[in-house]
Amino acid sequence: MNEPVRKKILAANDEAARANREQFSQNGTLVLNLISSPGSGKTTLLAATAEQLHRRIRAAAIVGDVATELDAERLRESGLRAHQIVTGGSCHLDARMLAEALPWSGWPAVDLMFVENVGNLVCPSSYDLGEDFKVALVSTTEGHDKPFKYPAVFSRADVTLVTKIDLLPHLDFDLEAVRRQVATLNPAARVLEVSARTGEGLEAWLGLLTARLEAKRRVGAVAT
Repeated sequence: MNEPVRKKILAANDEAARANREQFSQNGTLVLNLISSPGSGKTTLLAATAEQLHRRIRAAAIVGDVATELDAERLRESGLRAHQIVTGGSCHLDARMLAEALPWSGWPAVDLMFVENVGNLVCPSSYDLGEDFKVALVSTTEGHDKPFKYPAVFSRADVTLVTKIDLLPHLDFDLEAVRRQVATLNPAARVLEVSARTGEGLEAWLGLLTARLEAKRRVGAVAT
């Protein structure tokens, strides 16, 4: 793709993202864009999160994948309303895709919207969806060099989640190295460690979500 065409595509996406963001702001919906490589545990984490949020916060998910609806089906089984976007080969979601999926996701009767992007640490980082913030995930099974190998996404993510920490005793994974790399790329980012299997770290993750949602509601109340 030549540069003029790429800029035109991104400009159109940014316009759609602004429209999405305005709608989310008016409705008071907190929207997260979760980005990671395949197999990092996004779906498993969201299922565990949904179980903890049940009856406390109205949550839903929009899931992007190249093929199949398997991830959305898993989330529905956990009690989370989920809509699958099958991209048919595209390596990322864009703002237009998200806008078209909203009516199928339960929005606007949603406080918290998870967008599980296509498993890819490169393409999704360039596309604003209108989300409140990006969450980058790296699992202990992937190796601790991911932030420096894929700096674009980790520098743009407000939160980095280190997943599958229950496996740390069995792996050569340097957690402090991840922290140092993220701090170099984005000093304001938070790094949390979680295990969806054991529940370790979920309390801090849920606390972050709740605090961010309350902050957005306060801003919306002042604006009105």
